[in-house]
Amino acid sequence: MPLTDDEDGTFVFDITEDDAGTRVDKWLSQNIKELTRSRLKALIDEGALSRNGETFKDASYKLRAGEHYRLVLPPVADPEPEAEPIALDVVFEDEHLIVINKPAGLVVHPGAGNWTGTLVNALIHHCGDSLSGIGGVARPGIVHRIDKDTSGLLVVAKSDAAHQKLAKAFEKHNIERLYEAVAIGAPRPGFGTIDLPMARNTNDRKKMATVRDEDHPNARRAVTHYKVVEVFGRNRAKLKGDALASRVECTLETGRTHQIRLHLSTIGHPLVGDQTYGRGPGLSGLKPGEEVADLAIETVKNFRRQALHARVLGFDHPITGDSMRFEQEPPQDFNNLIDVLRGL
Repeated sequence: MPLTDDEDGTFVFDITEDDAGTRVDKWLSQNIKELTRSRLKALIDEGALSRNGETFKDASYKLRAGEHYRLVLPPVADPEPEAEPIALDVVFEDEHLIVINKPAGLVVHPGAGNWTGTLVNALIHHCGDSLSGIGGVARPGIVHRIDKDTSGLLVVAKSDAAHQKLAKAFEKHNIERLYEAVAIGAPRPGFGTIDLPMARNTNDRKKMATVRDEDHPNARRAVTHYKVVEVFGRNRAKLKGDALASRVECTLETGRTHQIRLHLSTIGHPLVGDQTYGRGPGLSGLKPGEEVADLAIETVKNFRRQALHARVLGFDHPITGDSMRFEQEPPQDFNNLIDVLRGL
């Protein structure tokens, strides 16, 4: 299987005995799902593929065991984002930075499939030319991000000096980030640390996977501290002492893509509504036929986003040095989910 470096669009792979005899363009199309065979053939013709360190342009060539290949995708010229009058929930703003309470469903920055209607488009309209340019044309001012369907607090830099210092604070883990989540079941013990390295999933580049450092060249350390603060349906669970769901506070030591979602799923407690790392829409063991149970089943079934909210964001102001801490209650759909689960 190919290994992918998500930063520069590079695929590196070695051919095994099982792969030998397959056309190179066919093998690539089977293993890189996001590229069609015709697109791969065009890339090969353009010189994007190398074999054993030398450019290789024969798309019909049949692979041989032991060969080493590297496919480098050309950079895509992204359209420059434009200002859009999208309403923002501004928690704090000064000349150096702006803190936003992002709603679920809003993409942070433009990208494939989301070139408009993003937080960046809204920020350009709101801030004009004052956003930091360090993030590049597509990501002005963006120091960190949260997933499209995750709600909550996000800080954006309005000056280059603020951007550089905030980025350094994130790099050194000097930012307080606490998330509130609703998980299937309840983790045991009720508090602990999940320390599992992560890397891009080699079968699906839209997903992440927990890996062992020694087995994956792109593995990055990922640490999540969690605490169960409330359990739901303890007397209805299949096993004594278990719960149907739980409200969990997660504090990030590192901030990898999908970190909380993947970490909790890996220990057997995916988030309610998670379409990527979940194992189904229901609460295991909850039987219909009772009003509160039927309401819970229906509510969880219709909660079609991960139940995750960035509740607390704390940091030292990058310019003034003042200690800043913001806390934002979860949105209505999240609170409604909790209220329904409390009835179990």
